[in-house]
Amino acid sequence: MDLERARDSLIRSLDRDIADKRVIEAMWRVPREVFLSPEQKHLAYDDRPLSIGHGQTISQPYIVALMVQALELRGDEKVLELGTGSGYVAAILAELARKVITVECIPELAQSAELVLDGLGYSNVKVCTARGILGYPEDAPYDAILVSAGAPDVPQVLIEQLVLNGRLVIPVGSRWQQELLKITRVGKGTRVENLGGCYFVPLVGEGAWEE
Repeated sequence: MDLERARDSLIRSLDRDIADKRVIEAMWRVPREVFLSPEQKHLAYDDRPLSIGHGQTISQPYIVALMVQALELRGDEKVLELGTGSGYVAAILAELARKVITVECIPELAQSAELVLDGLGYSNVKVCTARGILGYPEDAPYDAILVSAGAPDVPQVLIEQLVLNGRLVIPVGSRWQQELLKITRVGKGTRVENLGGCYFVPLVGEGAWEE
C-alpha cells in the first residue's frame, strides 16, 4: 500500500472515532512520514507508535487525535507541549492554535524536530530544550497544555501555568501503565475527566519522575 492510500485509510479510521473534524483535517495535512527515519517511512500511517531513537517514540495517531481533541482548540490559543519528540504533535497543534511552545529534554531530538518543523513552514512553533522544571513558565499562562509522557501524579506546577478554564491533557500512573487525564482549571480547583488507559515513556523533571 502506498503512502497516500495508507494515509487515506488511517484518516477514515480516525474519522469514525474522533468527533472534532478540525483535528481530523489537521492530521490529514501533516505528513507523518517526514518525522520518521527513511527506513520507517513506509510505516508512517500505521496506527501505532514507532521508535524515533533515544528510547523515544512517535505516538500512535489515534492517541494523538484523542489528546488534541481534548484540548478543545479553536484557533486563537497559546499551547504548551511537553515532549517534542519528533515534532509530529507540535505540527498538528500548530495547525489548530495561534502559538505552540514545545519542550524536549533530549537536545538531539529538539534540534531535529526544529529542522523538520521549520522545513514545513511552521512559523508559530517555538522549540525549547527542557531545563529541569516542568513546563515553560517564561511564556505562561497557556490556554492548553499537552504532555506526551507519563507522570506519577498531576504536576501542580503545570496547573499553575494554565489560564482559568485552561485544559491540561496528561498520562498519569506508573512507568508502565497510565490513565489519560483531561484536567480543566476551574476556580480554585480542577475538574478531571478520565479518557482511558494508555502507555507513554516517563515524564522526567522536578515534579515528575527522576532521571
